[in-house]
Amino acid sequence: MFTWIVTIIAKYGYLVLISSLFLEMIAFPLPGEALMSYTGFLAYQGQFSWRLSIIAASLGAILGMTLSYWIGYRLGNPFFEKYGKYIHMGPERLRKTSIWFKKYGNKLLIIAYFIPGVRHITGYFSGITQIPFRTFATYAYTGAIIWVSTFISLGKILGPQWEQFHNSIKRYLIIGGITLAIGIAIIYIYRTYKLRLKERLESKLQKAIATFHTLGRVKILITIASIVFLGLFMLMIGLIQDFISNEFVQFNEITILLVNLIFKPNWDNWMKGFRVLVLFPILIPLILITWLWIMIKSNDRKLESLFLAIVIIGGEILNESLRLIFHRLSPIPIDKSMNTFPSEQSLMAIVIYGFTVFLLLRHTKNIWLHNISIFIVFIILILIGISSIYFRIEAPSDVVGGYVFGGVWLSLNVILLEVYRLLRKMSKKKSVENYDGCPL
Repeated sequence: MFTWIVTIIAKYGYLVLISSLFLEMIAFPLPGEALMSYTGFLAYQGQFSWRLSIIAASLGAILGMTLSYWIGYRLGNPFFEKYGKYIHMGPERLRKTSIWFKKYGNKLLIIAYFIPGVRHITGYFSGITQIPFRTFATYAYTGAIIWVSTFISLGKILGPQWEQFHNSIKRYLIIGGITLAIGIAIIYIYRTYKLRLKERLESKLQKAIATFHTLGRVKILITIASIVFLGLFMLMIGLIQDFISNEFVQFNEITILLVNLIFKPNWDNWMKGFRVLVLFPILIPLILITWLWIMIKSNDRKLESLFLAIVIIGGEILNESLRLIFHRLSPIPIDKSMNTFPSEQSLMAIVIYGFTVFLLLRHTKNIWLHNISIFIVFIILILIGISSIYFRIEAPSDVVGGYVFGGVWLSLNVILLEVYRLLRKMSKKKSVENYDGCPL
């Protein structure tokens, strides 16, 4: 089918692009991503305009999504009210789902395009659950523009190599879309069942931490750190399996290709500047500033100073140990001096920058400062990783491995620090209570 579309797109141009994406959005089985990538390739050759291609593709996707919305809006609700009970989607279930979709489904509309099968039903279901059209249009149309811009731009960037790497890049985008969807689902479950989860969590910890319910901020920190730790730990297991199976080759090739295509040689000076962010002249002053921050702001100076040392020194020991282990586990012969998995610089960057931001968040209540600091550190880590790949110092898989292993180590230490702090407060409170209860 795609060969046939390729033949007629050269003849009818943008009209085919509009029609194909319109039909796909109303659930016709057409290869939308491949078509858009090929259009990007034609834009690379100069046969198509990149901007007009995005406009045409966006128009087709928007028209198709809009039609599916109105079909669902006009015909869907009576159908489910009459026959929904036979598929466990009766009126009450539909009402609850509608409430959820109105509250959180708009965010799903943005990323649903990247998940095959899901993008074909979101328009219908948005109409069935009667999301206000203005809300639907805002998120669905934004998602459509992001989706078509991504694949057309990839085709233009990859050029002649688009066909070789299209399927692999599509797979990674699908994984990313599913991950985001799972994240939205987790947030929904947490917000919906927060009280129930809190009760269960408190009942489990009641014997060990009698005062847990009075320490809301600490509880949130431990919960967030635990979720991050579990997520990164699972990802770490997957990376280890991929390393042993030597499955990083294609990922490395695609990432290096994209970095080289996006960042041309005129980026050399910028990349050198990004590399400085992970060198000792920057990291050592940052560590000292973090320690001074502890001395000024913290009530647990000794404890936090101890964990600052553990995080940094332990991170360095962890990295050296991991390199030795993976050198032995490597599926291909590799010189010890060339073994860079996981990346030492990425691991130490996320450990040092991450712990600094954690302490900043821990001792300040300014929400804007929280958001800005997290955003800045995120950008710094991304730029450090890109600069390593740009100069071919480390493979992309090494950089990702460093961030994942470092994230596991960082989140584990945050959990241990907060739990230890919590237990110590509990112990002091019990001591005071016992003292007050003693007869004179």
